[in-house]
Amino acid sequence: MANSKNNRRRFGSVRRLPSGRWQIRYPDPVTGQLRPGEKTYDTKTDAEIALSVLEAAIVEDRWTDPDAGKVKFGEFADKWLKERKLEATTRERYEGVLRLHIKPALGGRFVSEITPARVRSWRTALLESGVGEPTVVKAYQMLRAIMTTAVDDEMIKRNPCRIKGADTYDVPERPTLSVPEVYAVADAIQPQWRALVLLTAFTTLRLGELAALRRRHVDLDERLLWVRRNQAELSDGTLIDKAPKSKAGYRPVAFPADIVPVLAHHLDQHAAKGPDGHFFIGPRGGRLRRSNFRDDWIAAKAAAGVSPEAHFHDLRHTGNNLAARSGASTRELMTRMGHSTTRAALIYQHMNSGRDREIADRMGEAVRRALLDQPPPGDSGVSK
Repeated sequence: MANSKNNRRRFGSVRRLPSGRWQIRYPDPVTGQLRPGEKTYDTKTDAEIALSVLEAAIVEDRWTDPDAGKVKFGEFADKWLKERKLEATTRERYEGVLRLHIKPALGGRFVSEITPARVRSWRTALLESGVGEPTVVKAYQMLRAIMTTAVDDEMIKRNPCRIKGADTYDVPERPTLSVPEVYAVADAIQPQWRALVLLTAFTTLRLGELAALRRRHVDLDERLLWVRRNQAELSDGTLIDKAPKSKAGYRPVAFPADIVPVLAHHLDQHAAKGPDGHFFIGPRGGRLRRSNFRDDWIAAKAAAGVSPEAHFHDLRHTGNNLAARSGASTRELMTRMGHSTTRAALIYQHMNSGRDREIADRMGEAVRRALLDQPPPGDSGVSK
């Protein structure tokens, strides 16, 4: 009885277990019932300190129910994904990342067991196993998003994904083709893909946007393509037309007059019939797939003497660089690219230092003209 009186406190209680360790008990903020603490302690003093810390957390509304995090991460992640409104292709990609790279290591753990140390070990193991850095970054970003929801749901106090720089990676600069190289590949490739090469390079549309083009979206008189849809291919081969990612994706994109004859010939010889007919079609008249022209692209690169490292998407990269060198503003680049943020446009502008040199050269010309018109005091002219 005396021991009970000594351990009686204003908040909760401390008791010694048969094992000799000390345990705290405290009133549940929701039910008011006494509940045991999650841990036991070596000394009574340690237990009393822990109880005081816990009391402060409850008073300051920082307490999280320890049982709330006792949900298997795999189950919580599945629920998290199910509740998200995602495009079919995005959902499929997320499911793959979760299944292949997150669940094997963390799926069987309770959400509350996923600590910063465990996140670091998981990430290191992925990298050491040979998983590419871009994939590891995507997996880390997804894990962090899931754990943010766990924080919002008051399952845990703080997000354990706190590794600095783990959500970014250095993207190696992709090669660009020169204009003569673009035409060399277009000349070498099968005739039905010639317009595809030139449009990708000189309008910078994505392959999915070009594959979704209909005849009525191609205006040869105004030299405009009207981007309205984007074709995507699921892992099972299903083709779907979806809306652009943002309002910026709905856009008219102008093309140079030089390729009008090529497009006119393509409409006459290779496009599907009728205003709703697809501008680009597969060899058998169906929807265009990347696999339809992959071998022809590789052969055309070899015939044109272009680096085998050049990907088809690098034609878009080439066009964006060409537009930046041609003096397109940030807003104009964003419009052509179909981006709603300035980041990518600024990258292309920064990459084209030649444009900056042109500006500097014009400034120099202006300085020289000004000095010729009005030499500095005490000087008879421009120094030589």
